Amino acid sequence: MRKFVTERAKQLLSLSRQYQHRPLSASLSRFLSSDPISSSPSSSMASPSDSSTPLTLQTINPKVLKCEYAVRGEIVTLAQKLQEELQAKPGSHPFNEILYCNIGNPQSLGQQPITFFREVLALCDHPSILDKSETQGLFSADSIERAWQILGQIPGRATGAYSHSQGIKGLRDTIAAGIEARDGFPADPNDIFLTDGASPAVHMMMQLLITSEKDGILCPIPQYPLYSASIALHGGSLVPYYLDEATNWGLEVSDLKKQLEDAKSKGITARALVVINPGNPTGQVLAEDNQREIVEFCKQEGIVLLADEVYQENVYVPEKKFHSFKKISRSMGYGEKDLSLVSFQSVSKGYYGECGKRGGYMEVTGFGADIREQIYKVASVNLCSNISGQILASLVMSPPKAGDESFESYLEERDGILSSLARRAKTLEEAFNSLEGVTCNKAEGAMYLFPRVRLPENAIKASEAVKTAPDAFYCRRLLNATGIVFVPGSGFGQVSAY
Repeated sequence: MRKFVTERAKQLLSLSRQYQHRPLSASLSRFLSSDPISSSPSSSMASPSDSSTPLTLQTINPKVLKCEYAVRGEIVTLAQKLQEELQAKPGSHPFNEILYCNIGNPQSLGQQPITFFREVLALCDHPSILDKSETQGLFSADSIERAWQILGQIPGRATGAYSHSQGIKGLRDTIAAGIEARDGFPADPNDIFLTDGASPAVHMMMQLLITSEKDGILCPIPQYPLYSASIALHGGSLVPYYLDEATNWGLEVSDLKKQLEDAKSKGITARALVVINPGNPTGQVLAEDNQREIVEFCKQEGIVLLADEVYQENVYVPEKKFHSFKKISRSMGYGEKDLSLVSFQSVSKGYYGECGKRGGYMEVTGFGADIREQIYKVASVNLCSNISGQILASLVMSPPKAGDESFESYLEERDGILSSLARRAKTLEEAFNSLEGVTCNKAEGAMYLFPRVRLPENAIKASEAVKTAPDAFYCRRLLNATGIVFVPGSGFGQVSAY
């Protein structure tokens, strides 16, 4: 992608050495802390506002104050400020551009969209060109055919119109067929809710599950901070279960049981279990046996399984393969009456990387008709998800097939992107592990690495002097020196070493 990424990563070592007055191995402190960042906007704005102001931090919903979203927090705000300074005065910093590594945003780093997908979108958005002779020479025959097919499913053939609140029925049919082809088990289009990316679907389920702080959601730690933020916004309690870094972020069902019992002792009822597979931000891919244990745990405990499967295309090691939790549960003989399962998918990740198009869906199984009505009601409040995202979600689950004009070029684009992601993941993994005081687990999938960085004691003291968590202090120093935007590990949660 960009040649200087690896070189810049090596500056991690020199930054930590600036504060090192003793051997690095003497420091057992951890960069990926669980300490809060005291210099966050919420803490710096905590002083009472003028009495004439109708809304103050003391009068807004306290759940909003409690909510934090680490991947777009304080460090990113600073990065945006530095970017403005670079634009206004080139050469004002020791780097020429900001490299945002805080969030999976492939196209911002130069990844090209899949041609077939964009051709179909363009034709659907501007259907008047379908009848023009020039179109035949500019667009593939199968993209034209698919556009006609999709437009025939949209009321009024207008992508600017509202759709059914669950999404366009024909597109849900296509997605259900894609799920069935992937898993080998039937899928019902009425179980599909199309959403603006996976995030709104997660929020929708949290609204459904959480009634008070006595309702808990079991979440992996480290976790994608959407979950902690969403739980806080809806007033529930995050019940952590800890992935084991020593076993490549393994998920132990024994720890699930321990955390469940601990929550019960505090009067908290666990309503659901979140599993992210492949892992975000940890990059592991669950083994089938482990998935079966998780399914059995949810069935025995009577809790909802929330399966975040948005990185299902991103598996980089030959010994691992993605299997959906629905496929696993059905292969175990469990049906609709045995397990409540919600699976999330998005067009933002995989090889497509269409983050800005905001497309995604959730497949909801194992819920009664009365609960399904309530989910539909919540979806209806937002009228519908955007139509371009709906179309993309259907294309992702039904790409060109052998014999189609676009098939060969589609395969070349898809495989090229996935092999590039795998290669870069391996390169960065090796770069981290070559640095003194830095270790990083193997990248099996997803789009992220979660390294352990041991900071010298003097660096930790320096962070304490400015009342900042060590990991945030380090990320700020790294940004100011190199232009690389890293996210402090504390925003994802982790066992503290301090």
